[in-house]
Amino acid sequence: MEKKELSPLAKQLLGSSGAIEVFTQTEFDEALVLAKAEIMQVAIETTKQAIFIERQACADMVAEEGHEELAQKIRDRMLAQKVQ
Repeated sequence: MEKKELSPLAKQLLGSSGAIEVFTQTEFDEALVLAKAEIMQVAIETTKQAIFIERQACADMVAEEGHEELAQKIRDRMLAQKVQ
């Protein structure tokens, strides 16, 4: 990563210890794109898991009401969709 020299004002405000690493705008933009992609991936996986848990609860509720055949259809559909 390319380091840029701090302006005199920035040195005065931040100190001149060199402890702060400065990035170019391109480096920042690239890192931001990667971070956003990772956040989206986690959000998608979390949503899929939440939907799976909710469908399982629905199947359990239907089974408790005596509709085991319908509950099994829900579970079969969950498995078919999870494989995709």
